Amino acid sequence: MCEANVYLLDEAGSEVLILDSVDKVIPGEDGITLENIYSERKTLRARIKLMELVEHRIILENID
Repeated sequence: MCEANVYLLDEAGSEVLILDSVDKVIPGEDGITLENIYSERKTLRARIKLMELVEHRIILENID
């Protein structure tokens, strides 16, 4: 399994789960689009802060 759970840091620095089982991370001019194995998609105005591929985690932070 190569999917990862994607978390967004909130204002307090806590990780909030945004989408699980993500297999596509697509960068764009308006932020990052995530797509999981269930074809769910989310686009966020965020950037990657940390990727822990062995742990299957991606941490994002807002860019606004």
